Amino acid sequence: MAATFRYLLLILTATLLASHVSSTQQQEVQEPEPITRYKQYLRFKTAHPNPNYTAPVSFLLTQAQSIGIQSKILEFVPNKLLLLLTWPGSNPSLPSILFNSHLDSVPAEPDKWAHPPFSAFHSPETGQIFARGAQDDKCISMQYLEAIRNLKLTKKFQPIRTIHVSYVPDEEIGAADGMAKFVESEEFRELNVGFVMDEGQASTNDDFRVFYADRAPWNLKIKAVGVPGHGSRMFDNSAMENLMKSVEMITRFRDTQFDLVKAGKAANSEVISVNPVYLKAGTPSPTGFVMNMQPSEAEAGFNIRLPPTADPDLLRKRIAEEWAPSMRNMTYEIIQLGPLRDYKGRPLMTLTNDSNPWWSVFKQAITAAGGKLAKPEILASTTDARFMRELGIPTLGFSPMSNTPILLHDHNEHLKDTVYLRGIEIYESVVSSLSSFVEASQ
Repeated sequence: MAATFRYLLLILTATLLASHVSSTQQQEVQEPEPITRYKQYLRFKTAHPNPNYTAPVSFLLTQAQSIGIQSKILEFVPNKLLLLLTWPGSNPSLPSILFNSHLDSVPAEPDKWAHPPFSAFHSPETGQIFARGAQDDKCISMQYLEAIRNLKLTKKFQPIRTIHVSYVPDEEIGAADGMAKFVESEEFRELNVGFVMDEGQASTNDDFRVFYADRAPWNLKIKAVGVPGHGSRMFDNSAMENLMKSVEMITRFRDTQFDLVKAGKAANSEVISVNPVYLKAGTPSPTGFVMNMQPSEAEAGFNIRLPPTADPDLLRKRIAEEWAPSMRNMTYEIIQLGPLRDYKGRPLMTLTNDSNPWWSVFKQAITAAGGKLAKPEILASTTDARFMRELGIPTLGFSPMSNTPILLHDHNEHLKDTVYLRGIEIYESVVSSLSSFVEASQ
């Protein structure tokens, strides 16, 4: 009952917002309407730790209403809204297509930005639109809808396969209350998803980047204990000594991986990266730390990223035997964020060759729109795509941003208006091609 009331309230809010949007559009008549709507969406303050999910969902509902497609709000965790939009196909028995993006964004430090991060400042000289989320990933959130708007209302296109568009919460903090819960739900199973498109990254040249896998994130905490004592004494297996040994070993491993990247033998996303993120030790004093006392505990944290080609069991063995062995009075904790293998035990990778018919259709759609794909990559970071790949659903990461600096999570994140508008054209080709493809299910 509560969910129904919330949905009705959001529908009412969306209706009122539609009136405001129309008024705002009249004030910004000198720019294309898709740019106006993009800027409006960018202005919602969706940054953690307290993202506003209600306002952007209401706005997206107005867009769905104006296009004439179906909408449903899901709430697996209180106040963490998930919006699902649906454009039914003429043959709903075929597996559907899902276009996914996330509602949330990372924090921004306003004093380090040239323009307020949620103002969507639009430079008249360069065409750049500045906002947190401009690239990651509010651009594709709106491009999906603009492409569907053009196909449905202007070109009178009718998809054969049903098209779904999902807007999920909490991607930027691990997705435990977002996509992780969605894929386990009956609502997701009922979608009968056959292929998924999720977010990618910008390209600094003419080609569009496409990603067939993500690296899996691990957080590693290593703790050492030892006998405390006077700073002048020499102890075997002191806490700091043992932790420093571990840091040295981890640094050597990191160097071997980084050397492959520097030598051009592997991309950054194809190696195991291990980066220190914190050190915690010492006895505090009013002026800092007690310098003549050796601490009895020391701890360090590392962020690890594993490509799907890595053997997680071998890394666990290395951690247990070399980096944090119990014989050196050490313990460790591995916090695994998301899956490493699919339900059949296979690496989380989507094939990018002709054996995967979805890949062929996608590639042809890009070509038909006058675009060119770069060599498929493993994404160095992590997205919600891993949850779909875990289910065995072919999933590609893609954001049509060419000749654009990579600024996700950076200060002054921005996207040029012409790049954004070109992306809508690309998605028109992608949406129409994928939703018209039938041979994969025969």
